[in-house]
Formats: sequence, C-alpha cells, structure tokens
Amino acid sequence: VQLQASGGGLVQAGGSLTLSCAATEVVSNVMGWYRAPPGKQRELVAAITYGGRTTYADSVTGRFTISRDNAKNTVWLQMNSLKPEDTAVYYCEADRYGTTYWGKGTLVTVSS
Repeated sequence: VQLQASGGGLVQAGGSLTLSCAATEVVSNVMGWYRAPPGKQRELVAAITYGGRTTYADSVTGRFTISRDNAKNTVWLQMNSLKPEDTAVYYCEADRYGTTYWGKGTLVTVSS
C-alpha cells in the first residue's frame, strides 16, 4: 500500500488547512494522521476507523476534524484555528492486515 499525502503549507495563526491522503489499495482498518514537531517525536493527531469512529489528541480536539471516504481510500484532516505549536511534519498512516504503512510527510508551518 502506498499513501500519497498532500495539502501542507504555510499559514498564519488562526488559519485553516486541509490535508488529504489517498491509499493505493483498500484500507479496511484504521487510518490516521501523526505529526512530528521540530525536535520532537512523532505523535498521534487523529485516527478514524473504517466505520467512522474517531480519536483525537487533546491538543487538537475541537479544532481538527478527521474524515474518510472508504470508496476513494482517502482520509482528510481539516485543521482550523491553527496555532504555531501545530507546526510539524504531518504523516498519514494506515493499518492493513496487521501491517502499518506510512506516507511521506507533508510540512505544515503556522506563523505567529
């Protein structure tokens, strides 16, 4: 499975960005977004099951929304009210038949 992520960029604090990630094959399990802030370890941002159950990190709850279209093998991350501390490389992740797949990261920079 290959994951093609896109949508990163530079945005001012308070702005919005939407990340998208398309898988080349059906992902019948969890898809999610992780991020690695500068100098820090990768952390979970949000995840969504095939049935639509979602999980969010406390730091993004109420600001970010994860969604997916199973027919298109695609997951999105709508990010609103962005803060400088959201600056990070964002990675798409998919679990399929017990194997975890990662997309190439996309950089999100939030300026103050």
